[in-house]
Amino acid sequence: MAASQKLSKLFFCYVVLLTVLICFEPIKSQEQVGTLADDEVEALREIAVQLNKKDWNFSDPCSNIPTISIPHTDQYNNTLVCNCSFSGNVCHIQSIFLMGQDLDGVLPPALSKLPYIKQVNLGQNYLSGSIPHEWNSTKLEFLVLSVNNLSGPIPSYLGSMTTLRALGLESNLFSGTVPPELGNLVNMEILYLRANNLTGELPLALKNMTKLRVLYIGSNNFTGRIPDYFQSWKDLQTLEMQASGLEGPLPSSLSALNNMTDLRISDLSGESSAFPNLSNMMGMNKLMLRSCNITGEIPEYISTMTSLTVLDLSFNRLEGSIPNLANIMQLATIYLTSNLLTGLPEWIKNRDSRYNIDLSYNNFSQNSVPNSCRETFNLFRSFYSRNNAILSNCLLPCSKDQYSLHVNCGGNQTTIGNIKYEEDDASGGAAKFFQNSANWGFSSTGDFADVWSSDSDYIANNISILRMNNSELYKTARLSPLSLTYYARCLANGNYTVKLHFAEIVLRDNRSYYGVGRRVFNVYIQEQLVLEDFDIEKEAQGVDKEVIKVFKAVVSVKTLEIRFQWAGKGTTNVPKRGIYGSLISAISVQSDFEPPDDSKRKKFIVIGVVSALFLIFLILGILWWKGCFGSRTTREQDLMGLDLHTGFFKFKQLKAATNNFDTANKLGEGGFGAVYKGELLDGTFIAVKQLSSKSKQGNHEFVNEIGMISALQHPNLVKLYGCCIEGNQLFLVYEYMENNSLAHVLFGPDEGLKKLDWNKRQKICLGIARGLAFLHEESTLKIVHRDIKTTNILLDRDLNPKISDFGLAKLDEEEKTHISTRVAGTIGYMAPEYALWGYLSDKADVYSFGVVTLELVSGKNNIKYRPNENFVCLLDWALVLQQNGNLMELVDRKLGSEFNKEEAMRMIKVALLCANPSPALRPSMSAVVSMLEGQTLVQEVKINPSIYGDELRLAFSEDSDTSTVQTTRSLLYSSDAKWTASTSSFV
Repeated sequence: MAASQKLSKLFFCYVVLLTVLICFEPIKSQEQVGTLADDEVEALREIAVQLNKKDWNFSDPCSNIPTISIPHTDQYNNTLVCNCSFSGNVCHIQSIFLMGQDLDGVLPPALSKLPYIKQVNLGQNYLSGSIPHEWNSTKLEFLVLSVNNLSGPIPSYLGSMTTLRALGLESNLFSGTVPPELGNLVNMEILYLRANNLTGELPLALKNMTKLRVLYIGSNNFTGRIPDYFQSWKDLQTLEMQASGLEGPLPSSLSALNNMTDLRISDLSGESSAFPNLSNMMGMNKLMLRSCNITGEIPEYISTMTSLTVLDLSFNRLEGSIPNLANIMQLATIYLTSNLLTGLPEWIKNRDSRYNIDLSYNNFSQNSVPNSCRETFNLFRSFYSRNNAILSNCLLPCSKDQYSLHVNCGGNQTTIGNIKYEEDDASGGAAKFFQNSANWGFSSTGDFADVWSSDSDYIANNISILRMNNSELYKTARLSPLSLTYYARCLANGNYTVKLHFAEIVLRDNRSYYGVGRRVFNVYIQEQLVLEDFDIEKEAQGVDKEVIKVFKAVVSVKTLEIRFQWAGKGTTNVPKRGIYGSLISAISVQSDFEPPDDSKRKKFIVIGVVSALFLIFLILGILWWKGCFGSRTTREQDLMGLDLHTGFFKFKQLKAATNNFDTANKLGEGGFGAVYKGELLDGTFIAVKQLSSKSKQGNHEFVNEIGMISALQHPNLVKLYGCCIEGNQLFLVYEYMENNSLAHVLFGPDEGLKKLDWNKRQKICLGIARGLAFLHEESTLKIVHRDIKTTNILLDRDLNPKISDFGLAKLDEEEKTHISTRVAGTIGYMAPEYALWGYLSDKADVYSFGVVTLELVSGKNNIKYRPNENFVCLLDWALVLQQNGNLMELVDRKLGSEFNKEEAMRMIKVALLCANPSPALRPSMSAVVSMLEGQTLVQEVKINPSIYGDELRLAFSEDSDTSTVQTTRSLLYSSDAKWTASTSSFV
């Protein structure tokens, strides 16, 4: 998450906000020369008894008090602040901070006996009762009572404490209405009333708080419409109204809040409304209008909010296209979940993986949605389908019907009785679509507000010994701060029993502030609400106790969906801020009907196979009788019937086309065998790849390769015409590429280099990038090539590049985080994490592309080029030139001055960005295309050249031992480059 977003979240954490007020009028302390007044010592004794606090030093409470009287702002604080600047060597208590001390008494009436008290923070305790009437005589400016067990109404006499500038009553049990007398607090700047049981309408008198800057009133039971007096709060910067109970529509007076930086309104009932006019809020940092029943289109002026880091417009009825927000570089999070949007612009599809974008549950056209899935771009159910059964373009088809599903949410595989619960330990995310297998997965939306959210925060681990039955299911649970959907695919249609296993393993029920939290969320099955305002602890009558909810569900299109949604209710800061949302421990789905008998099904299969074989032999016999297998001796006769559109060839036809595989027609030798040039009768040339017998690739893999390549159609991929399988002979038939490979033209004779002027090199680079972007993100199956290099880039008659040789490519299985397979590639082009660890992802191709791009710009081979003994390879030299600011020296001198310097610098920077040693810091290929086209700025990153120096050479040397390789591995990942979204740059 962006640094500016983290700072913003910390800024709006109420403890920091309230404590900062102390700095408005700093306490001027002198060197400690006095003692606390006797009557205040006695008052402290009474306060200690009432709070049930036992560790104060009453002999000299002001001893060892710092001269700078500003308390700590963290969650735990035990501080008295004395002011000893008065005459007569007398000290007076001005501030009491007792945060997180597990005090289980009551609010002390004796506090009123401290005549100089200004700041009191008793938050994060277990205090009960109500606010004492005696306090109305104090001159308090700063009062925090949040996260306690306080109850009763908010007393009207608080309105007489006109010195109050900050009041925190969040996460308590206060009930009744907000007294209109609070309108007398004309100096109030910060007011927290969130997460109580407050009812009634907000009093009109609150508009008199004209100095108000921060207002939190969510998770209450207010009634009536949102009041329309925001124009009275000109200084308001933060407004939180999530699940407040108030009704829509959104008032027009919101437009008067020109100083707003953080606006959060959610879960409104009542009338719908158009998008409010927020065009004057140019300093907006976080904008959330979630579940507000907003209709119409997203306004274009959102693109002018250049400080925006979070945009959440989910669960509305927004239509049309998404406006162009590409220039807001720090907009790290976009939630447009569950709307009616139809326009999916290119800029959002090309947004880098550092940004979290959730477009699930919308109405985009299926052909506009990318076919690939990536970690931070959630397109679950993002397009309209007639049968509403297609969850995502990137899911594989079902192989057979399933009849059950059992998942240990957030945990490892475990067996309970005769039921095996599958593991579900994948990290979560703010916009993540995860596929555990072809049959199930989950869609996760939302991040935890006001805190730094990491992927691990989406899984809860129990913090105590569990004593319930089947405790293995409750050691972990999956969390969601907004919406979490588990889906089961390939289910046979019919009735099912769904069991949801819950246990509260985060909140506690002891006499501490850990025990005052309330987790409340909703549950939907097949989009039907089955649990509303569900509270696990309340339902199970305690924490660490299981509760199992059983439901019936109907599967009609082979898909079952279970969705958990947080609707803004409950506490959000217990035991610390950012603890809230739905929690699910395990899911069990079982059909109410018996699966079909496999033995009967096998009988039908055998009968079908026998019948098919009989039909095949019958056809072959007829063809033989007709003379179709008769011998022909001439080349012309052998070539008769060779059709590029059928996809199937006979061995004798290929033999005739290549003149019996004459060595004169040999184009090259690949990792799986030789490639020959062939000629058809009509003069069309083809390329025939003969798979060698020593190849490990068998018929099964061969057919897989055919299936993959023949399904891919792209201008920058070599077209596969067909294949031949005859005995032990295995062949692939490709289109013929007149200009051989990029390596041949680039590193061959000088005549070849003359063909490659700058415009052609630019076109070749962009073409390769587009081809890889198609393989990684746009094709039906996500393909990782694994061996991108100049010899595998072929050039046609017009020097258009086409990626060849998918014989080594493997499907990137979506249910795995990376591919674990044998390392197959070329030294000098292999990404370090693949070469050293066997860790393969599409980012390995990105690395190889970076190396090829450097070769294309420089005209030099990465491995063979060593300007002197100080350099290992071309990439090493490029990194040193980058450090010295001399990148233009990379450009091929054969080009002279006939090249575009801006384009050359852009290509070099893109190449170095792609060749980053950390795969997480490499861009996606779609982002590369956007940068090469000049649509997106290239973010330059500087890497220590030594990463690619002697250590890498040692790692690949034949006599390297294990320790050397391990040392090299650590050095390869020693880069300190980090992404900072607030500045949109690498530092």
